Amino acid sequence: MVMDFTFFALAIPAVVFAGVSKGGFGSGAAFAATPLLALILEPGVAIGLMLPLLMLMDVSALRPYWRQWDWPHARALIIGAVPGVMLGGALYSIAKPDLFRLLIGIVAISFVAFQGGRALGWISPAHRPLTPAVGLLAGVVAGFTSFISHAGGPPAAVYLLSHGLSKTAFQATTVITFWIINLLKFGPYLALGIVTQETLFADLLLAPVAVFGVRLGVKFHFKLSERWFFLLTYVFLTLTGAKLIWDALT
Repeated sequence: MVMDFTFFALAIPAVVFAGVSKGGFGSGAAFAATPLLALILEPGVAIGLMLPLLMLMDVSALRPYWRQWDWPHARALIIGAVPGVMLGGALYSIAKPDLFRLLIGIVAISFVAFQGGRALGWISPAHRPLTPAVGLLAGVVAGFTSFISHAGGPPAAVYLLSHGLSKTAFQATTVITFWIINLLKFGPYLALGIVTQETLFADLLLAPVAVFGVRLGVKFHFKLSERWFFLLTYVFLTLTGAKLIWDALT
C-alpha cells in the first residue's frame, strides 16, 4: 500500500463521507468508502484499513445517541450477526481478491437498487413489525455483508424500519448494533491478516478525519435533509460498484 497523493486524495473524502453517514444518517452509506478505496487498493487492504476507522466512528457516535436505541431489536441483529461474521471469515480464507471485488461491487449496486425501490414505493416497510426471528436472519446477512465490505446497513434497515422507530431511535440503534458487530470482526480481521501494521499506521493518520466526519454527521442529523446526501451516495456507489464488477470479471 503506497500512501501517496492519490491515496490521500481518495481516502480523506471517503473517510469523511463514512463519518457523516455514521454520525447522522443511520450508517447505511458508511460502507461507500470501501468501494472507493478498492479502486486503488486490494479489497482486503481496503476493508482492513476501514475497520479501525469505523470502530473509531462508532465510539465517537455513541455519546450523542447514548441510550436512545431500541435494545431488543439491536440484540436480535447482533446475535444473528455472529454466524454471519463467521461465514464471512470462512469465505475470505479461501477466496481470491477478484471475488471480493465482485462481491463489493454487487453489494454497492444492490444498495442503490434497494434504496431506489424504497424511494419509488416498490419496496415499503412491512405493514406488521417483523418478528425477532426475522431480526436474527437480518443479523446473519448484516454480519456477512459487513465482514466482506462493511455493508451491513441495508438488511438491518429492513428489519428496523418495520418497527416504525423515530429517526433518532433508528440512528441510535444502528450505532450500537454496528459498534458491536465491528468489535466482533476485529479478531478475525487480525487472525486473517486483513488488519496489519501498515493499515493501522494509515488509520492513525486518518483518525482525525474520521472524528471530524462523525461530528459533521451529528450536526447534519439534526439540521439537514438526508435527501442530497443519499443522492450523492447513490451516484457514487453506482459508478464505483460498476467499475469493481468490471475489473473483477475482466
